Amino acid sequence: MTATRLVVIGGDAAGMSAASQARRLKGPDELSIVAFERGHFTSYSACGIPYWVGGDVEQRDDLIARTPEEHRERAIDLRMRTEVTEIDVARERVRARDLESGETYWTGFDKLVIATGARPVRPALPGMDAAGVHGVQTLDDGQALLDSLDRATGRRAVVVGAGYIGVEMAEAMLNRGFEVTVLNRGEQPMATLDPDMGALVHDAMDGLGITTVNGAAVTRILTGPDGRVSAVATDAETYPADVVVLGIGVAPETALAGAAGLPLGPHGGLLTDLSMRVVGHDSIWAGGDCVEVLDLVAGRTRHIALGTHANKHGQVIGSNVGGGYGTFPGVVGTAVSKVCDLEIARTGLREKDARAVGLRYVTATIESTGRAGYYPGARPMTVKMLAEYRTGRLLGVQIVGRDGAAKRVDIAAVALTAGMTVDQMTALDLGYAPPFSPVWDPILVAARKASAAVRAAGTA
Repeated sequence: MTATRLVVIGGDAAGMSAASQARRLKGPDELSIVAFERGHFTSYSACGIPYWVGGDVEQRDDLIARTPEEHRERAIDLRMRTEVTEIDVARERVRARDLESGETYWTGFDKLVIATGARPVRPALPGMDAAGVHGVQTLDDGQALLDSLDRATGRRAVVVGAGYIGVEMAEAMLNRGFEVTVLNRGEQPMATLDPDMGALVHDAMDGLGITTVNGAAVTRILTGPDGRVSAVATDAETYPADVVVLGIGVAPETALAGAAGLPLGPHGGLLTDLSMRVVGHDSIWAGGDCVEVLDLVAGRTRHIALGTHANKHGQVIGSNVGGGYGTFPGVVGTAVSKVCDLEIARTGLREKDARAVGLRYVTATIESTGRAGYYPGARPMTVKMLAEYRTGRLLGVQIVGRDGAAKRVDIAAVALTAGMTVDQMTALDLGYAPPFSPVWDPILVAARKASAAVRAAGTA
């Protein structure tokens, strides 16, 4: 009997998780697996790159969970530095090109997994391709940035963008001894938060010595006689720079899938069903940063590039490809980050998200501490909560603070997934001891205030 052939495009979290899970369920005599990866590394933590660049993680290889050799030992034919350039859906084959030799060839598949990830947003502006301008998405990108820092003659870094990648790279540059300016075209840093919460992040960044300029639209990158970046120009001012880091965000890498006629969503990501099978295609699955996922709160698809989702997608895909069963029901949009000792967290909907889907809501914002106020080390924490008008259903939570602030968002993520109301949340039996929480945890204080706001709105 001829083994079924699985072809995987992409050798990072989703792709290799799918391949590994499928291999656990079926041996090589039943399922042959061919995986293509255009880079130099597999199964690594892209989320850890800012901490490697900043020096918190000492070695690049500390970010690698499994090497190509380890995958091959499990009977996965992993072909590195090989890019898939075409998917022929009708004839069930892919065309690949060896980036070292230039050789191209076709490989047939019975089942296909697309895990092409995301690409950094790189505006088409003059000078964006200059030496010293870096996007940070892969280990290769991280290494190129570190090499560039070594070559820089000055110590001025400009970070373009103030989302998760931007603030994390601002911290990394600060840790490397650079003078850091963040150029943000939005109203406040961290556009995944409401502006009032983003303002807290801005204040904290200023306090750390990071200059943050809001409403700054970059117009061009200026270069010196050697062709290397020398400054970043906006429509209002020019900022000297010895290195530029792009932290504008990422977009789904779906050009290959789109050219093959596979369905894409409003955010450019592949559309799949609950089993992560591409809609309308029985033998093709997709996962990771190249797909759109269902937002369980808003009821719409969205694009979220996170390693947690990618690994879960891979597990689901591998189970289904290998003859088992798995589903990925969706997300509530939970994310955490930090800039130095400031912790930033969010889950669910922001105010503008709620308005976009036609939800009426109330908000409650409280200030508390992460420990009992009298316990040494207690520090401020701000929690903002959104609840649906009249019903009181929790819609979203944002947290900015220190001293264990970020992981408190997990309480809200569970409540969102369970469809709890803020009134129900006030009775949650959370752990308490003075070193870990006040008697009333900040999440519970916010829920009480939100519950009161719901009642008040209902009588207005």
